[in-house]
Amino acid sequence: MTRSFLAWLTGSAITTFGRLITAVRAIWDGVEPVPSQRVYFANHTSNGDFILIWTVLPSALRAHTRPVAGADYWLKSPLRTFIGRDVFNAVLINRNAEERSQDPMELILQGLDTGASLIIFPEGTRNTTDKPLLPFKSGLYNISQARPEVDLVPVWIDNLNDVMPKGKLVPIPLLCTVTFGASIRVAPGEDRKDFLKRAETALLALAPADEAPAEEARA
Repeated sequence: MTRSFLAWLTGSAITTFGRLITAVRAIWDGVEPVPSQRVYFANHTSNGDFILIWTVLPSALRAHTRPVAGADYWLKSPLRTFIGRDVFNAVLINRNAEERSQDPMELILQGLDTGASLIIFPEGTRNTTDKPLLPFKSGLYNISQARPEVDLVPVWIDNLNDVMPKGKLVPIPLLCTVTFGASIRVAPGEDRKDFLKRAETALLALAPADEAPAEEARA
């Protein structure tokens, strides 16, 4: 059995398991599942977030979509390394600045320059607070400034944190949705602060009413 076939088999098993546990469905709201290069940016509450996005993408898109993930997690063991590198073909970022040999943005842009789409989490870390989103880091703005032709697509993942609560080993079967919103780009002359606020608003607009902030829910 070749390594590539084993990676395909493992990927199929992961997506099948994900669908069985979450009955996940994709909602394409403002954008269609077409094979154009994109950066999917999503809320981040669970270690399974990018797996769920990857699972609901049509197979043709999934084959050319790479998650941006922490090298410290995915290179921790031979099995994780195989899954991170061979199955997901992840862009692996060292989150420890003192140990980095490459700039994370350089790695992300290299990933885009191969023609791949990417999955990123602009909050930068898992959100374990009661707030719907943590403040966005600058990465999303920097990506759009460096590659302005690439569409940025907001993606809201709903319910996965209840399926895989922190500290629990056994998933709890619940219905999950992954909602893809209309794409955005940095507008000419738009500064970082204004763009990141607009990106946060675009993402929050996809959240269920009971998760959105009060002012969003009243709008």
